[in-house]
This record gives sequence, C-alpha cells and structure tokens, in this order.
Amino acid sequence: MSSEASAVWNECLRVIEQHVNEQSFSTWFKPIQPVKLEGSSLTIQVPSQFFYEWLEDNYVQVLKLAIKSTLGQNGRLEYAVVVDKGNSSNQPIAVSYPQGNSSNKKPAPGSEVKTPFEMQSLDADMLTQSNLNPNYTFSTYIEGDCNRLARSAGFAVATKPGITSFNPLMVYGGVGLGKTHLVQAIGNEIKNGPEEKFVLYVSSEKFVNQFMDSIKDGNVKSFTNFYMQVDVLIIDDIQFLAGKDRTQEMFFHIFNHLHQSKKQIIMTSDCPPRDLKGLEERLLSRFKWGLTADLQMPDFETRVAIIRRKMQSEGIFIPDDVVEYLAYTVDTNVRELEGILISLIAHASLNRVEISLELAKTVIKNFIKDIETEVGIDFIQKSVSEYFSIQLEDLKAKTRKKEIVIARQVAMYFSKEFTNHSLKSIGYHFGGRDHSTVIHAVQTVNDMMETDASFRNSVNELKKKFKIRSY
Repeated sequence: MSSEASAVWNECLRVIEQHVNEQSFSTWFKPIQPVKLEGSSLTIQVPSQFFYEWLEDNYVQVLKLAIKSTLGQNGRLEYAVVVDKGNSSNQPIAVSYPQGNSSNKKPAPGSEVKTPFEMQSLDADMLTQSNLNPNYTFSTYIEGDCNRLARSAGFAVATKPGITSFNPLMVYGGVGLGKTHLVQAIGNEIKNGPEEKFVLYVSSEKFVNQFMDSIKDGNVKSFTNFYMQVDVLIIDDIQFLAGKDRTQEMFFHIFNHLHQSKKQIIMTSDCPPRDLKGLEERLLSRFKWGLTADLQMPDFETRVAIIRRKMQSEGIFIPDDVVEYLAYTVDTNVRELEGILISLIAHASLNRVEISLELAKTVIKNFIKDIETEVGIDFIQKSVSEYFSIQLEDLKAKTRKKEIVIARQVAMYFSKEFTNHSLKSIGYHFGGRDHSTVIHAVQTVNDMMETDASFRNSVNELKKKFKIRSY
C-alpha cells in the first residue's frame, strides 16, 4: 500500500468514525486496507464480495461524505474485492468495482470471464474458470451428526478424485442444508491441490441452458468437447433435468465418458436417486454406482457451531444467550439461520444498537411462522401465569413450589400442543430445562386431566383461549 493512500484513508476513517457506532466501525471499516491513490481516486481492498455489497447497501452515503471531505468534490472511491485469498506462493486475486456499482456488480473492464465455448482447448485460463465460490471450504463447513457421512466421503473424494469407489458421489437433502457448500468445498480442495485439475461447478439449470444455446447456435460439438475435458464435474440440483429428454441424452454420454476416463462426478439432489421422477432409468442406474449420502437437519450443537463460525468470519460478537436462543428457535435449515443472522447484524448496525436477546426476538418474528402467530411460547407463558396468579418469571425459575410446578407443566403442555417448537426449544424457554422435563410435564398434565375433574376444566378453559387465538 502507498503511504499517500494510507494517509488519505486514515483521514476518511476519522470522518466515518463520527457517523457510525463503535461496533459498526470496528466490524465494517477497520478490516479495510487502502491500496492506491491515483489523482483523486482512492482504491480500498475489502475481504469479500459480501463485505463489499454490505458497504454499498448500508454505508454508501457515509463513504461518499468521507471521500468528498478528504479528496474534494472530484474525489472517487473504488473497491478491490478479494475473490481468491491466495496462498504462500500466490498473491490474493481481487476484482475491481467502482463505488455505486452494487446494483450491477459486474467486474471492471478487462476482468470478464469467457464463456466455455469460446475456448476450444484446455489451457491455463480454463483451469481457473471453475465457477467455485472460494469461501466454500471444508474449514468453513461445520461437521455434525447431520452431515458426517457426506463430509467424510466428500473429503475422501477431494483427496483422491476419480480413484475412490465414491464415483459418482450423490449428496442429497432438503433446502438450505449445505449441499452446495459441501460440493464446492470438494471442488476447491481439489483445485487448490498439488495436481492441476480442471474442476467445473455448474447448476443443472445452467447446464440445460448452455446445451439449448449450443443447439440454437449449431455448436453442440464444442459443448460436448468442453464438458468431456473436465476432470471433476459438479452438477448442482440434478433433479431439474427431469422431463428434458435431449439434455438427459447429452448428460448420459458425458457421464459415461467421464466415468470411463476415471474423472470424478459429483451431484446434488433434493431426494435420493430412487425418488427422482422424470429421469431416464439408465441415468438413475448410473447415479447408484457410487455413494449416495444425505444431509439432515442440523442438531442444536451443530447450529450453535454454525452461528459462532459465521460470526467469527464476519467479525461480529453475539452474546451467548442470543446464540443459544437462535440455535433453539431456528431449527429448520442453515440458510434460514444465516438469513436471520444477516438481518440481525443489519438491524443492530442500522439502528446503532448492541445485539441483544430482545433485538433477536424482534428480528426473528419476521422469519419464524410460529413466533409470528399470537400463540407462541411467550403468549402461553403469560396467559398461564395470569390464570394461575403467579409471576411470569417463576415459570422459568428453579423453584419447586407445587402451584408453580403445576403451572409450569401446564404451560409446557400447551407449548407442545400449539407450537412447532422442538422439545429442546420448549425446555430452553422454561429456564433451560432438559427435553425430558418437557416430556414428563406433558405426561403429568395428561394423567391429572384423567383423574382430577377440576384440573381438567381449568386446562380446557385455557385451551379454548389458545384455540381462538390460533384461528
């Protein structure tokens, strides 16, 4: 970095510091490195595409103010976005964007990527056009019981592509469980390995569109030749080939060629091969030649680890009680969990407040259906405590007074009946109790309703209130 650029950026930071809170300044501006100063144009380097887009979406005005104050009315700002962090022998690779280009987000002139069919032979350029996200690596992929088999198989493939019996490797699972992250991590591991391998990641939708374009342009041979030169082919969402007979025919021949040449094939799907509809039987048969591994919903411990890793990568601190609340409450998929984290960061940054449990509860209402409805755990706890004339805090406390224990068990019973929270999540909302305590509470309430008419009437009276609110 030049001393002039460093001096100008330090002046900019003094201006910025006056207009953002301490947490936002530390998170979004301290990691920036000044690169060069050419006339009235300052280039700064940011660590990722996400970082660049966040600055453009949330701090463009304060950056403009800082540049104008330091460099005058003709002052300009450009970003150098790191897209490949490099290694000990290779410098990081960055793509340049002018400020105010976030809506377009196209590389600066000279950095455009050629389409595959403009390149007829395998050369150094093709080895770099893998369509892989460099942030998707094994080091950023959290392992848990939900994904251990798939991750272990993936790492084995990455170590010896095309040699193991895991060829093809089929990874399947629901939306947002990390299929794309895992298969791209395999690709990045191979690409960055000691051997020069042509690794190509492509969505099935893009594969279909490329094939159709090649037919329209009379360029099918170039399309075929390109894909047959690939050493590692990663096809995402293979289920979208369903019903596309000509594309399936082409993929069948490419698959056969690559497999016979001991090239590695990796695919993802939303279901196992046996459940794929609209695909030719001969393709489905080949999908079963290797290993099929599934990804399941992440458990609580894995979700906690995902949150902490995400926050570490973004340089954000979140209190432990907020981490646990998010992990207990968001038990659907990783993508939704990450979306809530980004929204939480945005709310804290834009409103200039610290991340707290109350803020997390406010943000999460926009995402979780069960919390959006009026019959949530908070509403149940409030209603039960009022009905039994006890303090709301007592339901979450450790007290063993009989009247409080009964009210707590009733609230747990209704939480199980009227929400979709897991047993672990319900226990967490009642002072961090174990899931076995919730099971015991539900059974106790059921038993008491069978033997105690007065208690049964009380429970039914409360139940009417919740049923009305759930309509």
